Amino acid sequence: MSDTPCYLAVDLGASSGRVIQGRIRKNRIFLKELNRFPNNPVPVRGHLYWPVYYLWENILKGLFAASKQKQAVSVGVDAWGVDFGLFQSGYLIQAPHAYREFESPAVMESVLERVGASTLYRWTGIQSLPINTLFQLASLCDTRHPVPARADRLLFMADLFHYWLTGEAVSEITIASTSQLLNAETQSWETNLFRILNLPMEIMPHRVTPGSVLGPLTHECREQTGLRETRVVIPACHDTACAVAAVPAESDGWAFLSSGTWSLLGVETRSPVLHEGAMNANFTNEAGVDGTIRFLRNSMGLWLLQSCIREWRRAKLKHDYETLLDLASRSTPFVSLVDPDHSSFLNPGSMTEALAAFCRRTGQPEPADQGAFVRCILESLALKYRYILDLMGTLGLPKPGRLHIVGGGSRNRMLNQFTADASGLPVLAGPAESTALGNILIQAMALGHLSSLREARSLAAASFEPEIFQPGHRDVWEEAYGRMRPLFQ
Repeated sequence: MSDTPCYLAVDLGASSGRVIQGRIRKNRIFLKELNRFPNNPVPVRGHLYWPVYYLWENILKGLFAASKQKQAVSVGVDAWGVDFGLFQSGYLIQAPHAYREFESPAVMESVLERVGASTLYRWTGIQSLPINTLFQLASLCDTRHPVPARADRLLFMADLFHYWLTGEAVSEITIASTSQLLNAETQSWETNLFRILNLPMEIMPHRVTPGSVLGPLTHECREQTGLRETRVVIPACHDTACAVAAVPAESDGWAFLSSGTWSLLGVETRSPVLHEGAMNANFTNEAGVDGTIRFLRNSMGLWLLQSCIREWRRAKLKHDYETLLDLASRSTPFVSLVDPDHSSFLNPGSMTEALAAFCRRTGQPEPADQGAFVRCILESLALKYRYILDLMGTLGLPKPGRLHIVGGGSRNRMLNQFTADASGLPVLAGPAESTALGNILIQAMALGHLSSLREARSLAAASFEPEIFQPGHRDVWEEAYGRMRPLFQ
């Protein structure tokens, strides 16, 4: 592999975004952050909307910063799944709704009644969550919301920004697969769903695979950014698919945990797992890179801690991350434990009160202080990861020999150690910027600078040595797991 030009990754998460430059030199990849910015949904009259024009402004700022350095050969965007924008004649009709607005299970229950839970899973292979695109779109159509009736195109978040960069409206399959509108086996739109639910099939775009070269930037974008020769190369548009592509694994027999606002824990397979056991265990089959399937379960992640920190910041209490982890390390273990996936934690007015209320309902002491709250969250997450790994074992999948934790949550050394202790598996943590790294690796594969996904992962392993956490304290973690297992959903 020879040295290559630089690549640009636009990596949009549900709480922040970044533009990152990547260069491959001497069989290593080097990342440089060009712009980082917050991403928070905006409440307007009872609805939550994503600030897409603010995000677009910051994407352009990052690309302009890149133009002042070596010209990038390509750029690609990844983002969170399920949310979408609706367009008419090339114009965005309104800001996209944020998924946390759709927390009520009523629409999901109505759709499952009409389609059948088993049929829906057999078609799409996707875990039914109220926030999925299927239920968002059904909600808008069932309430005769005027926007879908006017729309002639639906674009998921990364697809939306690719459209603004190039003028080409397509849907990449990894992000499309999160919608629960895509057939898991054919990776085409499941037309039966649109027919049964009377959803507008004509607004769904043409599908493309990771590594598709979309084309040059529009004239306007070239003028705004100074990037004259840069092409748009579609990565895996779903951020988790990018993160999994960057797992620094050079052999088989591993599971992955993409750790951030959400926790996505699973394994790679070559074909979807669509039997009833997988459905009942709430596993999902999302499209991956190079023809793979990400067989995983979506679980609540550091959202619980992030929400508490925002609450403490407003109350002018200690909210520095390292200070909070230090307080947690000095708190008594296993006093208060919760199921991180309980519906009361999806979007509560007060996360600390929601955690305390769960403890009261289950006959446990309420967390007494900030350290106790943090310890409760991190221990509960680690125990939930153990539960998901156990569920995978009941579905006939081989037991993994190690767990790779990637994403921003891989920086949390306490959670990494708790996860090793709870699961009994060695944990290999990092890289933290796995999503942007995967985005760039996929661009390099598309342009022929890397020959395969295996070579891309070898490059990641050579560039970012993971920190290893060995399991310990097995007896006390087994006891805590036995106590919590009946409460997990």
